[in-house]
Amino acid sequence: MHIGMIGLGRMGGNMARRLAHAGIRVCGYSHDAGAAAGFADEPSIDVAPDLERMIAALPPARIVWSMVPAGEATEQTMQALAARLAHGDIVIDGGNAHYRDSQRRGQLLAERGIGFVDAGVSGGVWGRENGYGLMLGGERRHVDALLPLLKVLAPVPDKGWVYCGPSGAGHFVKMIHNGIEYGLMQAYAEGFALLAAREDLQLPLADIAEAWRHGTVIRSWLLDLTAGVLADEAGMKKVAPQVADSGEGRWTAQEAIDLGIPAPVITTALMSRFASQGSDEFGSRLLALLRKSFGGHATSPAQPPDR
Repeated sequence: MHIGMIGLGRMGGNMARRLAHAGIRVCGYSHDAGAAAGFADEPSIDVAPDLERMIAALPPARIVWSMVPAGEATEQTMQALAARLAHGDIVIDGGNAHYRDSQRRGQLLAERGIGFVDAGVSGGVWGRENGYGLMLGGERRHVDALLPLLKVLAPVPDKGWVYCGPSGAGHFVKMIHNGIEYGLMQAYAEGFALLAAREDLQLPLADIAEAWRHGTVIRSWLLDLTAGVLADEAGMKKVAPQVADSGEGRWTAQEAIDLGIPAPVITTALMSRFASQGSDEFGSRLLALLRKSFGGHATSPAQPPDR
């Protein structure tokens, strides 16, 4: 089997390697001119210098998997593929696109006789070794045509991937998955912050996390990662207390509003990320000055920025 892979970064590159090690031929393309050098040790992976030559290297019916960032990069990629691929080819978008964009792109490609599958991909940088969770939307016949690839990418052939429904369904499910991820991470962060605050008890945080990994009802892969982070105290102190949000949490919160479905944990986790980015500084200053105005409460001087 032969596949084209657009985007050879941390996710796309590792997926290409996992596929190649299972005997699937990969022809990749990346905007990074130096990407080919990173795959010199992979005889089953060729990196084309441009999109046209990547497509030309694939036998029909062609399968092209895109792993580029959501937004304009994905839009340009889908438009380029729509103009270059032929009837019967299949495009998979494995980026974290908004599901409504995927519905629109699925329609665009269908009008040209090109199959489209939106694939939510979970697993991060560990996916190459452990496999990827895959959430798939599109026509079932197109997903079925990808089964040899899905069984290789998944943790085991018959588990870890799911057909979710028509175009957009895969990315919708991945969006909710990421919203749940926000909430779980926030709960672990808050719990360990409470433990760390009791300095008088001298609690061994890393040991507690390690113990919780076995037999408790809150064990999870995220807890496994938490235990590893807490074991590196020096590394913890080097990281600024700022947490980025990549978009899926915002989309999940907005979907909850649109549907009238309460999602307070996910929404609060998103707001906490905003707060960590400094978005609460004005409001916090205003609150401090209001307390001083009505109650005479003392305020603290602003701290100079870290060097």
